[in-house]
Amino acid sequence: MSDSDFLAAEFELHRDHLRSVAYRLLGSLTEADDAVQDTWLRLTGADTSEVENLAGWLTTVVARVSLNMLRSRRHRHEQPVGDSWPSEAEAAASAGAPAGPGVTGQGGYGGDPEEEAVLADSVGLALLVVLDTLAPPERLAFVLHDMFAMPFAEVAAVLGRSPEATRQLASRARRRVRGAPSPDRAADLGRQREVATAFLAASRGGDFAALFALLDAEVTLTGDAASTPAGRPMTIRGADLVARGAVMAGDRAVHSQLALVDGDVSIVYAPAGQLQVVLALTVSPGRRVTAIDVIADPERLRRLRVAVLPD
Repeated sequence: MSDSDFLAAEFELHRDHLRSVAYRLLGSLTEADDAVQDTWLRLTGADTSEVENLAGWLTTVVARVSLNMLRSRRHRHEQPVGDSWPSEAEAAASAGAPAGPGVTGQGGYGGDPEEEAVLADSVGLALLVVLDTLAPPERLAFVLHDMFAMPFAEVAAVLGRSPEATRQLASRARRRVRGAPSPDRAADLGRQREVATAFLAASRGGDFAALFALLDAEVTLTGDAASTPAGRPMTIRGADLVARGAVMAGDRAVHSQLALVDGDVSIVYAPAGQLQVVLALTVSPGRRVTAIDVIADPERLRRLRVAVLPD
């Protein structure tokens, strides 16, 4: 077996672990896979002849890659370009015909969707919400030490800080996590995800009846000025109009994605990792969508915290 074949085989042994670390650090399966791929590229370009603990070395590398990705997120939200929200909505509404939602997104995750769903569920939406409120160094210190039992000396090396400072970061993060959402809040997130998943499936399939059943009779869809081609805010009311509009935009919904946005389950359009549109759903205790807010204004988008989820 050649050296390259040996490295490839060893890397595959640790891939699932690296992916788990990256996912907990990043909260996004797409970004986690990117971090793991970057780690592989660094492995192939490094001299590992004197590395005694390859698993530890790889964990350190994927953690550093993930930390850089966390720090760069604030610079990745760019102004939407082109037809970022379906022109059918405004055109149909202005003509007195049905209109509805249709954010689009760059879908697709490398790997088995069922496996990815299990990975996401193992972390839990409630915990992802809390982790997403932490500063990158706090998140890394907590995840590596408390979730993966990495010694503080090694975590400190990743962060470039002293072990004592790293302990303080983990302690602050731990206090936040202990104040995690209540069981009621966790159940609310589960309900949001269930409805958002059903909404996407019905939109993609052009299933008017399923969409209509998910919407409250008085549902209101609002879009900010940046979300419409005409550059002016719009409002659409009623389950019939919103459901028919969603059917019209079904081809675009095929590429939509679920995400946690400021702690709530929403639908996003983020081609090439650049957030362009958020479709924020308000879900009632009876599992009906009562309001849809389409956000495309660059300033509003920059203030949002987003973590992509599998459908």
